[in-house]
Amino acid sequence: MSKLWGGRFTKQTDKLVEEYTASISFDQQLATEDILGSIAHVTMLGKQGILPQADVETIKDGLRQVHDKIKRGEVEFSISDEDIHMNVEKNLIELIGPVGGKLHTGRSRNDQVATDMHIYLRARVVEFVGDLIKLQEALIEQAKVNTETIVPGYTHLQRAQPILFAHHLMAYVSMFSRDAERLMDSYKRIDTLPLGAGALAGTTFPIDRHFVAEQLGFGRVYENSLDSVSDRDFIVEFLSHASLIMTHLSRMSEELVLWMSTEFRFVELDDAFCTGSSIMPQKKNPDVAELVRGKTGRVYGNLVGLLTVLKALPLAYNKDMQEDKEGMFDTVKTLQGALQLFAPMIATMKVNKDRMREAVNTDFSNATDIADYLVNKGLPFRQAHEVIGKTVLYCIQQNKFLLDLTIEEYKQFSELFEADIYHVLQPETVVNARNVFGGTATVQVEAAIARAEAALAPVRGWFEEKSEIINKLG
Repeated sequence: MSKLWGGRFTKQTDKLVEEYTASISFDQQLATEDILGSIAHVTMLGKQGILPQADVETIKDGLRQVHDKIKRGEVEFSISDEDIHMNVEKNLIELIGPVGGKLHTGRSRNDQVATDMHIYLRARVVEFVGDLIKLQEALIEQAKVNTETIVPGYTHLQRAQPILFAHHLMAYVSMFSRDAERLMDSYKRIDTLPLGAGALAGTTFPIDRHFVAEQLGFGRVYENSLDSVSDRDFIVEFLSHASLIMTHLSRMSEELVLWMSTEFRFVELDDAFCTGSSIMPQKKNPDVAELVRGKTGRVYGNLVGLLTVLKALPLAYNKDMQEDKEGMFDTVKTLQGALQLFAPMIATMKVNKDRMREAVNTDFSNATDIADYLVNKGLPFRQAHEVIGKTVLYCIQQNKFLLDLTIEEYKQFSELFEADIYHVLQPETVVNARNVFGGTATVQVEAAIARAEAALAPVRGWFEEKSEIINKLG
């Protein structure tokens, strides 16, 4: 059978060209979105008197039947029909006859595919905000039961200062909170309807683009027809935000891998989220965390790939833009897997509080507090820094830690040392001395947890509101 667009041509498309240019192998994922957009479009054609109402109802009923057949796996997509739009239309015409050919009145595949992707990505962004809420909730619950658990804090992966483990977890809550904010902000730009722009210049038919937007739950309509069909900013923005989310997941994955090692033994991940070795029976490998860390690279690649495709493209639509979908689909799948696994993995994580305390007691991460102690007694910080450096060196040479020194040993470095130095050096004292907004003191961390829980309430409200809009479309 000839192409739906084949009137201009005198030869059949070369088979290799068909295979090379067809997108149906991946854009069939947009079948539901394509049919939703078509139903809204033909409804508008009837409202505007462009098509007879009887034809409109026949087409809408046919589209629903095609959708049901696709869902049941009864439609065999054809490369010769190129993409999801042509495959749906071909199946529609076979089902209801020539009247199905009226569906494409007043639109182009250029504005049609852009609409499909807006509908698709809008729903995914809402889902990801929901996933981030669950992940933050899991982190907050772990933080709540670890407000007295002290762990070494690190810089350069060297022990630096003692902190609450809850404080460390809440740092990730802050990261994922920003991620959710970025996604919610991007929703405004995804929630813009391109349909009605035609191929690039609009259409001669008296269509009502705002009515279609209302039917599809869009908040606004693209202002410029050229921009409507050529804009892929919303996908680039999503890929950028997804890359940041994966960055944060990857950073935490690296820490989970370290913490679960024999060298650290700070946490143990549940068996459900680990795997074993085919040769070493004692092994318990944090494969989920490792794979999230590894898959981060492919998400970065998808972002750079689309930016490269768009670079120097003239207005309006170009076939290059067909390359916008596979990376988007891959990123969606990768991010879905990572987020859906991470929340329960964190929720079931066991924390080895005793091992963390042992680590804090066998390092020099309380050294800064001795410097502050001497400063409070009038010694300039730079001199105090030198005094403590020499004290730590002495401890290393004597195979001791700061709490092991006698007061006589302290006084050989400064007469300002008194017996109260032992209280200053206690891990609880060190932690709670950081009683500033955003600090690691218990009172500050508990306040941060309360703020984070309160901040989740409007995010949940946004998620529920947008989910209702998406769900109404069916």
